[in-house]
Amino acid sequence: MKVVVCVKQIPDPADPGALDPETNTLKRDTKLILDESDSYGVEMALQLVDAAGDGEVHLVSMAANNEVGGLRTALAMGASSATIVSDDALGGSDALGTSKVLAAAIARQEPDLVLAGTESSDGYTGVVPEQVAELMGLPSVTFAKSISIEGGEAKIQRQTEAGYDDVECPLPVVVSVTAGVVEPRYPSFKGIMAAKSKPVDELDLDALGIDAAQVGWAGAGQEIVAVDEAPAREAGEVIEDDGDAHERIVAFLDDLKIL
Repeated sequence: MKVVVCVKQIPDPADPGALDPETNTLKRDTKLILDESDSYGVEMALQLVDAAGDGEVHLVSMAANNEVGGLRTALAMGASSATIVSDDALGGSDALGTSKVLAAAIARQEPDLVLAGTESSDGYTGVVPEQVAELMGLPSVTFAKSISIEGGEAKIQRQTEAGYDDVECPLPVVVSVTAGVVEPRYPSFKGIMAAKSKPVDELDLDALGIDAAQVGWAGAGQEIVAVDEAPAREAGEVIEDDGDAHERIVAFLDDLKIL
């Protein structure tokens, strides 16, 4: 069984860097790390391959400057190989442009299963896995809390507000994995050393057969016109109990339409 995992590499949230004043987007010319939300997809893939007794986990990522820092972390967890797509024309890509690139890179691997996080920590669009599925002509299941593979079918528990749905779907399928459903393993020293020699295929738009006009700023359907700091929180009201505090609290909650 071959499982492909979409992995996003992001600036370290502890030191995210700066915004590009011309584009109002986050600069990505520093070292990037594995997005925590995608670590759950990597772990789920590794567990599925272990359960199958045979197969491999391949990673696909899109990043500037052929950055592979985050990919090496996922490779150290146990993934077998990776593909990094990097091209100057990709700067400014929106969710659809990103999906076109990922779909083309994933198709080269002919996977049995494609996993992704539900949304990235630095984007929060939540639409890329579904767009990838549509572009590849594959079924899509979202918010998976567990996955098992039996007889050429994926059996998925899809998390909902009321509990979960049992979904059965033929392979190949694109599945987005909910954060927190598995415990991502820590890369061992042996895994870290082994990751340095694992193959990482570097591709550009020409290799994928994608026209630069379809991606990046040229193909984006959105523009960030401004970025402002969030307003400071106002001080709350302190209610001192003079015997009528409960009435004032009830009135306050009533004003908020909570009662």
